[in-house]
Amino acid sequence: MPDDSPRLTILGKLLVFLFIGACAAGAWFLFAKKAPASADGPTSAPGSGFSSATTKAGAVTEIGIAYGTEKQRWLQWAVEQFAGTPAGQRIKVNLIPMGSLEGAHALLSGDQRINVWSPASAAYKDIFVQEWQVKYNDNPIIREEPIALTPMVFVVWDERYQAFIQKYKTMSLQTVDQALQAKGGWDEIAHHPDWGLFKFGHTHPNQSNSGLMTIILAAYSYHHKTKDLALKDVLDVGFQKWLEELERGASGMSNSTGNMMREMVLKGPSSYDALFVYESVAIDYLKNAEGRWGALRIVYPEYNAWNENPYYIVNATWSTPDQRKAADTFLNFLLTEPIQKESLNHGFRPANPSVPVKFADSPFVLYAGNGVQVDLQRICEPPKAEVVNNLLASWQRTQGNR
Repeated sequence: MPDDSPRLTILGKLLVFLFIGACAAGAWFLFAKKAPASADGPTSAPGSGFSSATTKAGAVTEIGIAYGTEKQRWLQWAVEQFAGTPAGQRIKVNLIPMGSLEGAHALLSGDQRINVWSPASAAYKDIFVQEWQVKYNDNPIIREEPIALTPMVFVVWDERYQAFIQKYKTMSLQTVDQALQAKGGWDEIAHHPDWGLFKFGHTHPNQSNSGLMTIILAAYSYHHKTKDLALKDVLDVGFQKWLEELERGASGMSNSTGNMMREMVLKGPSSYDALFVYESVAIDYLKNAEGRWGALRIVYPEYNAWNENPYYIVNATWSTPDQRKAADTFLNFLLTEPIQKESLNHGFRPANPSVPVKFADSPFVLYAGNGVQVDLQRICEPPKAEVVNNLLASWQRTQGNR
């Protein structure tokens, strides 16, 4: 018998097939949209050595890092490199240049732009922790790691250094003070009246870590010790009189070591004969200086200290869990070997011990002729908070409105 039931044409069958396929695709899309994105949990970028921060799919987590400008060139480069990584696609790092102490004061004042504080050293850490605990009744630091090391150095125009040591035999804060007290300036020091007065500078101790390190090392060198700097040492009348004399002759008092070094290179010996700065900053500007005013000489003081450039993830109420994880991710990135090796090109000594310091293209080899050296003489330990506070207060009283 002939079958009278309706038959699907080829076109009809095709339309039915397309309809079923569209329904299946729509169901899959709705399910995928509701499912948690893989970025919501910690993941590792292949070969990166660091973990991604927790964020919602497509969201970008922003963090602010208050940092000392001595690290500016290296950190800017590192942020650019980080942006090209999988984790860097979801984390935006905002660099906020501030003097080391300025950054601490901003955090204590509630500056909500800052999630990470990276001063030049831990010299002010104890004071910051004490003041934070008084204000917020909590520990301010979640995680801390050194990211690059550098000691203090004198940086001086080589021609003037040679004339200086002919007179004083060595360069120290004590002989610098003698040169500052020479009323006839360079005419009295080395028969060069055309050089004017001897000009020495460092940053402001109440605003910049390198300025604070200057007066700490002044105290250590005056008392010929490397540890256990005590209140009686900084309150010693002889020390205070000598420090006041040294500081009244010093100039600059900027809140930024990098800015002072830049001014010295831009303006030449008319601005400064010598500065007391981080080794890293001096090395970073050696090549620039030679093309403008001649060679710079780096001189290491007998009493020195490490500036370890700590990276503090701050336990601030305004920092979200995502921001804290993002800060941790960027810290891990900074400690990877490629990033640490680049720090050498900016004069730092890597905090990652697997990265060598001395090799053919290292600045510690290339600039040995400028006085750059790996070994240091005496390393001083950071003083206690009460000692630092009294040293700063004593300095401020003798310097008036500086």
